[in-house]
Amino acid sequence: QVHLVESGGGLVQAGGSLRLSCTTSTHTASNYAMGWFRQAPGKERAIVAGINWSGLLTYYADSVKGRFTISRDNAKNTVDLQMNSLKPEDTAVYYCAASSTLHTIVKPAPVLYDVWGQGTQVTVSS
Repeated sequence: QVHLVESGGGLVQAGGSLRLSCTTSTHTASNYAMGWFRQAPGKERAIVAGINWSGLLTYYADSVKGRFTISRDNAKNTVDLQMNSLKPEDTAVYYCAASSTLHTIVKPAPVLYDVWGQGTQVTVSS
């Protein structure tokens, strides 16, 4: 069974950067599409960025394009999210997720992802 553990959240000033990392418990997840999602209070969970199994296909929400970069290292069982030029509206709990049904493609719907991490808080102060 695949387990996901996120790290790297914290408090940062607007304009700053953070790097989130997600470590998977087994190498099985190297075949899965992976995503980073976020959920702010009172809002629905939504995708921030996704990446297919090879790392050659990525997806970004419009709100983070040009600021965030998703990457993966299947040899290390990690998926990272580099977040630059952070804004207060980026404040949320960020979740790493894996999809056992998506491999070569990436889709944004949370319902397609069946393994989730516990989440890490990102707070951006103005």
